[in-house]
Amino acid sequence: MFKEIVEKKHFSFHEGFDDWRDAVRAACAPLLADGTIEKEYPEIIIEKVEELGPYIVIAPNICIPHAERGRGVNDTAMCFMKTEKPVSFDPNDPDKDARIFVVLAATDDEVHLNNLMQLSETLSDEEIVDKLLKAKTGDDLLAVEG
Repeated sequence: MFKEIVEKKHFSFHEGFDDWRDAVRAACAPLLADGTIEKEYPEIIIEKVEELGPYIVIAPNICIPHAERGRGVNDTAMCFMKTEKPVSFDPNDPDKDARIFVVLAATDDEVHLNNLMQLSETLSDEEIVDKLLKAKTGDDLLAVEG
């Protein structure tokens, strides 16, 4: 999974963000840069979070920004971003802070669900999460899965 992310340059590392909306936009930036998504895609994600709450934060430190299949998406891909400082999605709930962002963009429901399942399984491994939290380069991402 991380091999493809690194090969396509779908990753970034940042110090942090004062606003979760800026973090979502930054997490999407590599996909926008190569035309995988359109500029409205991060805004659709932001609208959904404003409407439904921080459902994209699936566990402490882990966020999976995504929106409905097809809207603003030209190709199926994943994109990784890590911040040094936690990004707060809810100032009253530290469990809704995130440092690992994996953006999902999908044109196909089945592929999207498979990616989500694979990602959930990968991110349920505490060792992998620890390695991701320490990662600072693409080479560090390649080393995560061994």
